[in-house]
Amino acid sequence: MTTHISRGRRKQAVAATAVVAALLATAACGGDSGGDNDGKGGGKAAGFDAANNKIASAGATKGGTLKFAGAQDADSWDTTRGYYGFAWNFMRYYSRQLVTSQTQPGKAGSDLTPDLASARAEISDDGKTYKYTLRDGITWEDGKPITSQDVKYGIQRVWAQDVLSGGPIYLKDVLDPKGEYPGPYKDKSKDKLGLKAIETPDDKTIIFKLPEANSDFEEMLALTSASPVRQDKDTKSKYGLKPFSSGPYKFESYTPNKEITLVRNTEWKQSSDPVRKALPDKVTVTLFSNADEMDNRILAGDYHLDINQTGLSPQGRIKALKDHKNNLDNPVSGYIRYAVFPQTVAPFDNIECRKAVIYGADHKSLQTARGGPMAGGDIGTNMLPPSVPGSEGQKYDPYGLAQNDGKPDEAKAKDALKKCGKPNGFKTTIAVRNNKPVEVATAESLQASLKKIGITVDIDKYDGSQTSGIIGNPKVVKDKNYGIIIMGWGPDFPSVQGYGQPLWDSKYILDSGNNNFAMINDKAIDGNFDKFVTELDDAKKEQLATQINHQVMEGAYYLPFVFEKFINFRSSDLTNVYTTDAYSGQYDFISLGLK
Repeated sequence: MTTHISRGRRKQAVAATAVVAALLATAACGGDSGGDNDGKGGGKAAGFDAANNKIASAGATKGGTLKFAGAQDADSWDTTRGYYGFAWNFMRYYSRQLVTSQTQPGKAGSDLTPDLASARAEISDDGKTYKYTLRDGITWEDGKPITSQDVKYGIQRVWAQDVLSGGPIYLKDVLDPKGEYPGPYKDKSKDKLGLKAIETPDDKTIIFKLPEANSDFEEMLALTSASPVRQDKDTKSKYGLKPFSSGPYKFESYTPNKEITLVRNTEWKQSSDPVRKALPDKVTVTLFSNADEMDNRILAGDYHLDINQTGLSPQGRIKALKDHKNNLDNPVSGYIRYAVFPQTVAPFDNIECRKAVIYGADHKSLQTARGGPMAGGDIGTNMLPPSVPGSEGQKYDPYGLAQNDGKPDEAKAKDALKKCGKPNGFKTTIAVRNNKPVEVATAESLQASLKKIGITVDIDKYDGSQTSGIIGNPKVVKDKNYGIIIMGWGPDFPSVQGYGQPLWDSKYILDSGNNNFAMINDKAIDGNFDKFVTELDDAKKEQLATQINHQVMEGAYYLPFVFEKFINFRSSDLTNVYTTDAYSGQYDFISLGLK
């Protein structure tokens, strides 16, 4: 899952360090001082971390306007095209899927539950056939019934990558691995439903025929890219401006980068939807160009929470920890922030040169640049997030990154430089997004520690809105000599396939929109992914995930910075607030109500 706010940067290391130092001092002495004073909020704040993996302020009152603020619009509000985690979370207001994540705090939130379907799939013994029956009473915003053909058509849109690029393509890869179906816009059949792998024998039945079994297939059907879309309402590339609702809310208005207003879909019936309680009457989003201004307005009580869910800005955190601590939660985000070394850029084609950077980095300084233990996260020691089955967390630390208080191991770094034939060091370039201050701070930390072992680093700040065409283009990466790329990634769904396959499987190396930045082409890793996707036994899947993570770390392709944590604010006016692993530690939007 891409790092779902514009992906980040910082002006001067000095300013960054000063802010972080002030934050850490505040966090250390913050206590509960002033925690109940949450601007114009109504009632008492629930307490620090009260909504972290548990429900704060349970309540079932209907009514009111739920007000989100944000510093970043979605990449797209089209269910096929969106790839930002906060957008997937928000899309459940106006889109439904056959199955979806449970509305439960913490780990239980990532378990699946029937949504449009009346039950989880009937799966054949060979794991290749999935059959669903749709619920009674499910309707579009104009009152027409949602049919199995609508679900099929919505899924088929994933094939129209020339028109609707940007979203996850797991369903396309699994249902049509040879790429034979041209997509609904080039479909020659009369009903434009020509994908043979999906059958709709009647309006209530949908059957998926997988060429090869895939044990995560239902997880893929829970992604918003599997939402129904009605053919007569499909405006193709413009659909994200006003999606047609299958959920409890519908679009009243949307001005990109400015505001969104959702109002009740009066045709939606609670009896047809066991997942969504639809408590607010209206849901609004106001988008800001300045994150500090946004945080100030949230803390003043003008808005209830941040839609982007990537934590308060450094200035906002200092104020919030001092005056609003009981309105804060500190969840693990499910993301790992890291540096990755493209093997196409010399000397990172040599494993020892990669190891020199890993050993030469100051891991404590990198953690501090990310925001410290509380706002940045625990020092990262490997590349599998704690929320993914098979993760060993900090226990697996093959390079000793969390040992010795995260200090660099200069002796091992210099030994690695000798082994890679660069005893006096070398020169390279770090690529960071220009709209992510924290990434620039991280790059500057890395630059300073590598200088001590003779590695000279230039920092190149590229346009963060052009990520897929810059660092996602291996030719550009090579031409610009990007030996180190700073990035972050979280699971699309909680498995090594939903997290690591786009990063580490050689078949995911793309000419544009590439995420396998390290250009890993390892038959053993590919072979383990092939085994994983057809394995139905959960314990064996966990073992394979652990093994893949070890293979990636042994290849020294990555320097993990942190298992990321956030400091997020919730208004005292909110009810049913809890973080969920389904959306990487974000609050579960569709459960929220107002006192």
